[in-house]
Amino acid sequence: MKKKVRVYLDTSVISALFDERNPERKSLTAAFFKDVENIELYISEITLAEIERTPNLELRNKMRETISQFSVLSLTDEVERLASEYGRYTAIPEGFAEDAYHIAIAVLSGMDYLLSWNFRHIVRRKTKDVVRMVNTLNGVSQIEIMTPAELL
Repeated sequence: MKKKVRVYLDTSVISALFDERNPERKSLTAAFFKDVENIELYISEITLAEIERTPNLELRNKMRETISQFSVLSLTDEVERLASEYGRYTAIPEGFAEDAYHIAIAVLSGMDYLLSWNFRHIVRRKTKDVVRMVNTLNGVSQIEIMTPAELL
């Protein structure tokens, strides 16, 4: 039996399924979700909180329905500590701590991949380099950070 790949999704992946402003991203995300039989999908308490802050009620409900079967990972003291280390080395700009939490939760939960459409803070070379360095310094596992399109 083949081991399933463990994939953490940040909120940008969930919302992309419904984003009419970016048809290509929406299409790529939908294609990813069509082929998830060998993938275990995870989100976190951070993802849930971000979805709950979505002002558009219809969109919020669609996102809630999408994530209803995903496993939810918890925010812990260890996650907060690792996220703080990412911030200390400027992997994530100040004021965007939730993005660092997404990465830390995925790393500490043993995910194989973190998928995001957030090119400003998460899916960028500097973030990947700093995360790799901080993870090595702290003796925690590495993670591949990419878009859903890259995992297709």
